[in-house]
Amino acid sequence: MNRTASISMIVLAGVLGLNGQGTRKATPMAFPAEIPPATITITGIDGKKIDITAADLFKLPQHTIKTTGYGAPATFEGVLLTDVLAKVDLPLGEKFHNTAAAYYLVVEAKDGYRAVFAWAELDLTFMDKPVYVAMKRDGKPLSVKEGPFELVAPGEKRGARWVRQVTAMTLRQAN
Repeated sequence: MNRTASISMIVLAGVLGLNGQGTRKATPMAFPAEIPPATITITGIDGKKIDITAADLFKLPQHTIKTTGYGAPATFEGVLLTDVLAKVDLPLGEKFHNTAAAYYLVVEAKDGYRAVFAWAELDLTFMDKPVYVAMKRDGKPLSVKEGPFELVAPGEKRGARWVRQVTAMTLRQAN
């Protein structure tokens, strides 16, 4: 196992072992060595790509999200999607004042499933309805079927944009 994989697992373990609610920092703990580090490839509006690892996500403020997931009450733990996207070039600021609503985010899953969010749905200056990248459900790491990362959009009635096994996110501008 390489150094990056080891660090990713230690940080992942820290977040998955936390209790309580609200925003908090990760605390390290042991994590099974057989679980490989996961990444999400994020592409900004300038076309530049970065890989976000579990270790990167665990450095961000952690949130507890109580919602209904797939028809049942659930408590997820993860980070704000906007905090994750802040690592790339976004349509923010005066430069995008008249064009920000023309941007959208495509979220892709390991199995090829895709969901689209209008940028105005994600930008908290437009709407107050946060979306999260979850890493834990009901106090346990996400299952192989769901994780290691799942996009959670509380308040959506059908959950069609809840993306399991997230692998990529790409910001684009409508033509």
